[in-house]
Amino acid sequence: MRGASTAAERASAERTPERVSPVVFTRADERLGEFAVRPVDPDADIALLHGWLTHPKSAFWLMQDAGTADVETEYRRIAADPHHEAFVGLHEGRPAFLVERYDPAYVELVGLYQPQDGDVGMHFLCAPTDTPLHGFTRAVIGTVMDLLFADPATRRVVVEPDVSNTAVHALNAAVGFEIVTGIAKPEKDAYLSVCTRQRYLAHQHGDGRSGQGVTR
Repeated sequence: MRGASTAAERASAERTPERVSPVVFTRADERLGEFAVRPVDPDADIALLHGWLTHPKSAFWLMQDAGTADVETEYRRIAADPHHEAFVGLHEGRPAFLVERYDPAYVELVGLYQPQDGDVGMHFLCAPTDTPLHGFTRAVIGTVMDLLFADPATRRVVVEPDVSNTAVHALNAAVGFEIVTGIAKPEKDAYLSVCTRQRYLAHQHGDGRSGQGVTR
């Protein structure tokens, strides 16, 4: 899908909704402060998500032509799916990124790879901004990975980014992902990539950026 939201829509979406879901995870980043995660509220968050997903910088999410109703339909579908979850990420209490967690045996990768016990799939999107914060995307992926590995049943994180998304390939490699193979999805050509718990912890130790994640 292609398109863009108006400046007024984006400004409206940046306002924190009056009624939101409770925080379920927090992480203290030694450089950038507190990051937190709460479930998407399909009643309160749609304007926020629509502004993010239809921004030109979010092209790899393939929703730039989506209307508000399309975004609402998608996130109500995710909320009803036992194998798929969506979260709004907060930085210092303000909405700043989007996370999706899914079971790749049932979502996104069915028939495209051989799932293993403990595999968890994820997508994440940093909110588009004209004033980027140095190190922010790295801190966000650290928060997302800490969230996923906070579940002791998670053994590997599995992702399938577009082959042309070179920025995310470099970011994934920095936290321990390895490209396994190229796969052809209906909407894109992708690199199936995995990161084990052991590789993630090793990369965090070497990087020195690890914070402390807490589930609630």
